[in-house]
Amino acid sequence: MLFDSEVFEIVTRSIAISGTATVIASLWSLPLSYFLASRHRTELAVSIIEALVGIPTVLIGLLLYFLLSSQGPLGFLHLLYTPQAIVVGQAVLVTPLIVSTSYRVLRNAVEVYGELAITLGASEIQAMTIALRESIPGILASIVMGFSRALGELGIALIVGGNIKGLTRVMTTAIALEVSKGEFEKAVMLGLILVVIVVAISITLRILKRLSTY
Repeated sequence: MLFDSEVFEIVTRSIAISGTATVIASLWSLPLSYFLASRHRTELAVSIIEALVGIPTVLIGLLLYFLLSSQGPLGFLHLLYTPQAIVVGQAVLVTPLIVSTSYRVLRNAVEVYGELAITLGASEIQAMTIALRESIPGILASIVMGFSRALGELGIALIVGGNIKGLTRVMTTAIALEVSKGEFEKAVMLGLILVVIVVAISITLRILKRLSTY
């Protein structure tokens, strides 16, 4: 049977690791997005962040490996080949994506709603609250994009996670392993599960966005 307890464990671990990484990245990405959106002459900073969206995952994994290895500056944390190392790497990976996509949404909300609120006598905090409230659908979409990016990455999970059975093996590293072993059926099944999860989240988000407009 292809869908066994090990596959279920790999799927749940993948969702937990990528979900945690996305939440952590959102904690600093969204405030940074609003800061950039509410300031003038931030085009250069935004351009740099957008350029970082395409950074190869293996490069981030390699840099983290050097930092977290026993002889690296953060080796004393003993995070290498742990789920926490993958979480850190994926959080770094999706930060530029969440910042750049949220920035566009927040920039429009600040210009349309925030500035209007200020001209009507609202405080800076009130204007920010209004802009954020009007941007919720777009921000949620940005977070979902970040989660999908984290869930589907391979380089970071493989380099700093080590693909250890029962500990750091996630869907992408498991797919790579099964392909190398010639177990294509299991690899395809894991790939389909990965696609189904991403599509299901996207559909759910669209439904919530439609409900929020009523």
